[in-house]
Amino acid sequence: MEINPIADYKGPVSGKFGLPRQAGLAPSVEGKIIFRPGYRQREALRGLDGFEYCWLIWGFSMSETKWSPTVRPPRLGGNERVGVFASRSPFRPNPLGLSCVRIASVGDGEILVLGADLADGTPIYDIKPYIPFTDAHEGAHAGFSDTREWRRLKVEFEPGCGISDCDRKTLEELLAEDPRPKYQYDPDRVYGLIYRGLNIRFRVEGDVLRVISAS
Repeated sequence: MEINPIADYKGPVSGKFGLPRQAGLAPSVEGKIIFRPGYRQREALRGLDGFEYCWLIWGFSMSETKWSPTVRPPRLGGNERVGVFASRSPFRPNPLGLSCVRIASVGDGEILVLGADLADGTPIYDIKPYIPFTDAHEGAHAGFSDTREWRRLKVEFEPGCGISDCDRKTLEELLAEDPRPKYQYDPDRVYGLIYRGLNIRFRVEGDVLRVISAS
């Protein structure tokens, strides 16, 4: 059975680098789900504004690598392998992702959402409402992620770096998650994150990430 995208995600981060590793880790990230012709029908969204969150089923459109039975999750430092079905790795038999996002508003042919971990242009295959009494399981075991704390960085902005006040909060949330690969800890290396078309350049030394410029 063939499945087709019903919508596309429009967000501030255009590449994989710098995306939150899970939905909700950067709750200020704002994006839009824009429906494609044929699915842009008001009736299809009737009642969705009564829900606070929804599930997005989407495609790993930037991952061309074939699936692997084992992967190295960032949560384990990229050094330990687990089965692909015990992870949320993009290297899957069917490249589909699942994210729970907050609904900010429901419009005509689009949905404004917060906290997505999707790159700009990601195809959306389905949308389902989040239902707390069935979708949330308080106290459930979470495998290897139960025992590992995310290493959050302190984000500082150089004077005159060109970041507007309205973007600082979202960038702080994105960058505090440490977007670098786990094997890169060179304090002299300058990294670049594409955010709203700007190249956000930064360095990391110890537990401090310092934004140098935006151009």
